Amino acid sequence: MNLQEICRHKGYKVHEIAQQVGIDSSLMSRILAGKRKPTALQIQKIAVALELSHSDVLTHYLSQEIVQIVQQYPQLAPQILHLAEERVSYLLKDADFQSAKPSKKIKTKLAQLDELLKAWQTAKPLDALQLEKMQGYFHTAYTFESNRIEGNTLTLQETHLVINEGITIGGKSMHEHLEAVNHQQAIHFIKDLVQDQMRLNSHVLKQIHQLILKGIQDQHAGKYRSVPVLISGSKHVPPAPYLLDKLMEDYFLFYEQNLGRLHPVILAAEMHERLVTIHPFIDGNGRTARLVMNLILWQNGFTTVNIKGGKKSRLAYYTALEKVQLHHDSNDFQLLVIDYALASLKAHLELAG
Repeated sequence: MNLQEICRHKGYKVHEIAQQVGIDSSLMSRILAGKRKPTALQIQKIAVALELSHSDVLTHYLSQEIVQIVQQYPQLAPQILHLAEERVSYLLKDADFQSAKPSKKIKTKLAQLDELLKAWQTAKPLDALQLEKMQGYFHTAYTFESNRIEGNTLTLQETHLVINEGITIGGKSMHEHLEAVNHQQAIHFIKDLVQDQMRLNSHVLKQIHQLILKGIQDQHAGKYRSVPVLISGSKHVPPAPYLLDKLMEDYFLFYEQNLGRLHPVILAAEMHERLVTIHPFIDGNGRTARLVMNLILWQNGFTTVNIKGGKKSRLAYYTALEKVQLHHDSNDFQLLVIDYALASLKAHLELAG
């Protein structure tokens, strides 16, 4: 029985329901007929007006969305539903992850990481100027590589001139300039979060994303997407928008449950992968996920993990991500992040002398 039938069965008039919801009768009629999507608040009010549970009304509209999406690809419908159900189940529950034991190789490399971290923490103290110059060097390289992964064509030297000298590079688009400036501002924001001992949450995540897209796509900056998306060159299909609220709720729940339980580098890798897999934003998911990863690492004393944007490195990065997304095998991606973390600590120790 659909909502129109329930309304008639209970003897309610459309205008009566519309009055309780606070909208006009014509709009209410379209909503009940499934021709117009109600807002979250309207769904709550419709449930009260029809004396139904909120979950029943919400389920009705979400199921309609699923049907509308799948109807666009009738030949692929069974495959889409199967893959979506499998991946959503994985993201909503961490039972599969808890049961998976890290490989011997991962354990060995984590032990190496911990030793290097101790060496970095006990290295001869650097004065403020030395530390500032070192951070500037690595953060500029990080901005260059993270944007390079996404197709930005500014060179390392050009990136330095844009973010540190305020110079405009001829022949490069304003979009590319903004990507460099925005990423650097996001790094400064994350440094403040670390200093203030702020934990990752929905508000923090949206602030990071807002900085990434500021002046580029202001209408989408800091907001979860409301439309389906596809990732160019990837077999992974991100979850439909109606699933995002629950998936992101569980994303942060996973974070809270695993703070102090997982090795910080493994937790950072997981939060990175899960965010790009959920793909909650229209654009900027990769840069935001890499910033989230480094926020967790910096909060635990680790140095910047800078995934390279060259063709070979980018392919290895995307291949490792897709292995998790399609086969739920996180071993390669975790190893990739660990190797970058090892390289970063070694580079910092070398510069510290």
